[in-house]
Amino acid sequence: MNTIQAIAIAILQGATELFPVSSLGHAVILPALLKSGIDQRSHEFLPFIVFLHMGTAIALLTYFWRDWWTLFLGVIGKADAPMVRESRRVFMLIVIATIPAAIVGFTLEKAIRGLFASPVIAASFLVVNGFMLLFGERLRNRGHRELSTLTVKDALFIGVWQCTALVPGISRSGATIVAGLLRGIRHEGAAHFSFLIATPIICGATVLEVPKLMHAHVEPGVFGLAAFAAVISGITAWLSTWFLMRYFRSNEDWALSPFAAYCIVAGLGSLGILLL
Repeated sequence: MNTIQAIAIAILQGATELFPVSSLGHAVILPALLKSGIDQRSHEFLPFIVFLHMGTAIALLTYFWRDWWTLFLGVIGKADAPMVRESRRVFMLIVIATIPAAIVGFTLEKAIRGLFASPVIAASFLVVNGFMLLFGERLRNRGHRELSTLTVKDALFIGVWQCTALVPGISRSGATIVAGLLRGIRHEGAAHFSFLIATPIICGATVLEVPKLMHAHVEPGVFGLAAFAAVISGITAWLSTWFLMRYFRSNEDWALSPFAAYCIVAGLGSLGILLL
């Protein structure tokens, strides 16, 4: 992998991890379309992907640092009584929403991704992702609940939907935002909670892969390139989060529709190229 390819993949990862268009689906489809020659099973590719996810996780922690700092102070009891209660409630909701994907991901991730990680199937599920976004936009509860009204039942519902993102082509952020909309949460609140629960999921996945790096035989310079790409990915992820939070705040009635259209067109177009 050369530097240009590394930068391109880093930008793609940083953007698609948070935009509701499936980073995993793009990672499966694009190499097949572009015939890039990148071997995703090579020893060099694993540390590269781990570093990219690390960059994305740091970007999310940086953007939402006030949320995490407030939660930390509240959970350890270093705040006033109302803030302690609210922080512990929100922290509990994040944990509850994370548990389903953590369990399913830990036990079934390899089987699911191995079964569905072909470019044709990923492109097909990218189309499904598009219709899922339209489904959430059209059938969502037209209430305007704020994120502060989220309940345990809501968090568990969102967490179960997050499990669908183990299939290449289905977006994690898209699935969790749709789940939030179906519970009557506004776009901005649904996106905010989606990005908060993304942080432990991405960090956990990264930590699970780190031990493999100890046994990976990579050429000199790979880790340096991966670290550079992680910075690019992190910057892209931070900018993506900044844009999306403002975008969802300003487009309450139709925010997911452009992403749905993109996924359907891109998925069908990829299918046409791959099959023909």
